[in-house]
Amino acid sequence: MATSTFFLSPWAARLLSVLRMVAGLLMVFHGTQKLFGWPPSDHAGDASGLMLVAGILEFGGGLLLLIGLFTRPVAFVLSGLMAVAYFMAHAPQHVLPIVNQGELAVLYCFVFLYLAAAGPGPWSLDAARSHTSPVV
Repeated sequence: MATSTFFLSPWAARLLSVLRMVAGLLMVFHGTQKLFGWPPSDHAGDASGLMLVAGILEFGGGLLLLIGLFTRPVAFVLSGLMAVAYFMAHAPQHVLPIVNQGELAVLYCFVFLYLAAAGPGPWSLDAARSHTSPVV
């Protein structure tokens, strides 16, 4: 019996890079909101203590993920950051993420954990540094 291939299968490596870039860019915005007050929100720009640490990790880690540099360790650290954010800020409100508004933290946690395991994909500085030929 012939095996069929899903039409997006040839794009899997490239889409891994796109996932990394989008997650990194969105994390940068979380960091800029905490550190610089942009984009504006209720708690924008008033980072101190743990929020300052979170803002620095989100901004710097997001930039590194966006360009695909040190992807695995950065993604692992950000996965931990999102787990801490969930258990400190959301879980005390309710056990279910949909109720405690923590579903984004949970999703980020597991996307970053996946990136730590899967790597940056071909469109990254990590791939360029390791002299692997990028998929075009």
